[in-house]
Amino acid sequence: MKRLLPGILLFMLFTVQVFAQKNDFEKEFYIGVGGGAFMSTVDFVPAVLQKPSLGIHGGISAKYISEKHLGLMVELNYAQRGWTENFPAESGFSYSKTLNYLEVPFMTHIYFGNNVRFVINVGPQLGFLLGSSNHMNEALSANITAKREENPEAQIGMQYILDPGSFDYGLIGGIGMELKTGAGNVGLEGRYYFGLGDVFENRKTKENFFFSRSAHRIIEAKLSYFFKVK
Repeated sequence: MKRLLPGILLFMLFTVQVFAQKNDFEKEFYIGVGGGAFMSTVDFVPAVLQKPSLGIHGGISAKYISEKHLGLMVELNYAQRGWTENFPAESGFSYSKTLNYLEVPFMTHIYFGNNVRFVINVGPQLGFLLGSSNHMNEALSANITAKREENPEAQIGMQYILDPGSFDYGLIGGIGMELKTGAGNVGLEGRYYFGLGDVFENRKTKENFFFSRSAHRIIEAKLSYFFKVK
């Protein structure tokens, strides 16, 4: 899936060529704030049964519209990602992990319309882990301890003991609407993040290797407010 990144970058360059205008255009520069909620999971291989984990995200953004229908947008966001495991109700087990990230998406911004705009944002995103926390109930903890004592060589519950990596990267894309008013612009957007990096080390040369895949999958809803600087 990492081969998708060059394709996205080529798409962004192609978009610039398609929408670039030769005539005069009044450029627009905005500063904004925004936030919302999302549902996150982690694509584990071997699989870990999960249900969507709810989190929040928010931060600041800068948007520069250099051509008609086309611009660039960069954001600096705090986000609570993670996963919640899905155990049978009769097991009495529960486990969830929260991973706090500083996210920096770099997106091509495409819009259609004037006072009411249909917007498309797409591009790469970097993530830097700030910290993590987890919740495991006593029933699950006791079960795992008993299994490890029974078979010390078995790799049991590795997602509970491996340390997450400090860096993440992937692709983000979204569609939404933006309303221009005299007091600023208000936008509502839905996004999807496809992680290309992994939460846990996946190189087989590492001693603690277990998961060959552990990438973030996130569906986001975001409400933003922009004010025009120039």
